[in-house]
Amino acid sequence: MNSILETILTRRSIRSFSDKQISKEDLQTIVQAGIYAPSGKNQQSWKFTVIQKPEVIEKLAAAVKQALQAEHYDFYCPNALILLSNDRNNSNGLADCACALENIFLMAKELEIGSCWINQLKDTSDNPEVRTLLTDFKIPSSHIVWGVAALGYAKEQPQPKPRKEGTVHYIL
Repeated sequence: MNSILETILTRRSIRSFSDKQISKEDLQTIVQAGIYAPSGKNQQSWKFTVIQKPEVIEKLAAAVKQALQAEHYDFYCPNALILLSNDRNNSNGLADCACALENIFLMAKELEIGSCWINQLKDTSDNPEVRTLLTDFKIPSSHIVWGVAALGYAKEQPQPKPRKEGTVHYIL
């Protein structure tokens, strides 16, 4: 089987991570994969913010929890987060960040690092407590965090979910 297809077919969203830390080199490789994703008009207008300090992840999770008025929220306790932001007025912002996140997830899988897409910051980026942290992270006030990659070594490997039938129609 083609190695890229195998990576795609075997990648799973991981929601339970071990305490093993991700090396700086692996994080840099994962980010490099993200910055080589396609972007609308090749603007590359996104911003990548990498957080590995547990206390900062916990602080961000607490702010998001409060903004969502959730009973529990912890980003699944990852070893690292990569926040992908883009200007709120960029019509390609979400798509650009989504492409970068997919590259991030595939590279993480290739490095045997688990990943999960976190999307709550797109709705909470302008909450005052969350925005204060984003500002501290040097994320421009004009940016929305369109998606977050939670990263870490998997405690378990989920089984694949069946694919829905009837979603593809070929016109040849």
